[in-house]
Amino acid sequence: MSGDQTAPPVSTIDPYEYLQIIQNSDGTIKRLYEIPSTPAAPDHNGSTPVITKDVTLNPNHNTWVRIFLPRQALDNTSTNNSVGNTKLPLIVYYHGGGFILLSADSTMNHDFCFNMALQLSAVVVSVEYRLAPEHRLPAAYDDAVEALHWIKTTHEKMIRDHVDCSKCYLMGTSAGGNIAYHVGLRVSKAVDDLEPLKIKGLLLHVPFFGATQRSESELRLIDDPVLPISGTDLMWKMSLPIGSDRDHEYCNPTVGDEFDQIKKLGWLVVVKGCDGDPLIDSQKKLVEMFKKKGIKVETRFTEGDYHGVELVNPTKANELFVYLSHFLEK
Repeated sequence: MSGDQTAPPVSTIDPYEYLQIIQNSDGTIKRLYEIPSTPAAPDHNGSTPVITKDVTLNPNHNTWVRIFLPRQALDNTSTNNSVGNTKLPLIVYYHGGGFILLSADSTMNHDFCFNMALQLSAVVVSVEYRLAPEHRLPAAYDDAVEALHWIKTTHEKMIRDHVDCSKCYLMGTSAGGNIAYHVGLRVSKAVDDLEPLKIKGLLLHVPFFGATQRSESELRLIDDPVLPISGTDLMWKMSLPIGSDRDHEYCNPTVGDEFDQIKKLGWLVVVKGCDGDPLIDSQKKLVEMFKKKGIKVETRFTEGDYHGVELVNPTKANELFVYLSHFLEK
């Protein structure tokens, strides 16, 4: 009986109901909720302040990218003056969704990238990567790296004419932050392969990490309505390689030791989190690990917010963009 009293708390939220999914007998899932989406608007003559366009990445994997270009870049070019020669920083963005949900064209992801391109005067390339459990990790990482190689070789005018390839940042929200981190680890070991693309840093927005051992913030927020622990457990179970637990390197960055190149390259790592997020302890642990390795890191941990609030609250999103603007080289 005494053992029951000391047992760790268990989430009471049904993760399948929370995620609105049904598991099929073949290991795939049926996604029950039809998430609102927004089509691209490649209207160069219209009034939208940001032009958007979808371009196929890998037809065999059904992957693609959505490009967000501030119209001001076109206006500047058309004036044919010194301002017109100014190219914009590039943010390669990976969306969240626990590796199993959402898309680059999901309305909240589209709006977030649209406003980010506008507020930061940057070209944003949002990557549509393969989802688990149909395509378990590292499929999403593979697609994310493939997107970088596409950017370096493409003749797409929105990239070629308006992107300063020497000012590239990898950014992701939640699971996308995890992807940006792992892509950073990969490409830091072979930066010459990406020339002329030069990565300046990683922008990790509420990145999705964890471990087998529950953190204090996970226990404190075990039934958090935005991100319950039962939900994160199921997302990891469906996305990690079969047979792996949450101490796999894809989930728990403390089990790896691959940061030497990031330090040598002088990349900046920016981590944004909040105290209402069950993942905050894992994010802070990541920051401490970077600091011990001598990597340049900047953090912003806010109070009173919840996981991914910036995706649904434009005011909070603008606060994030103002913060990020300090780190983008113009």
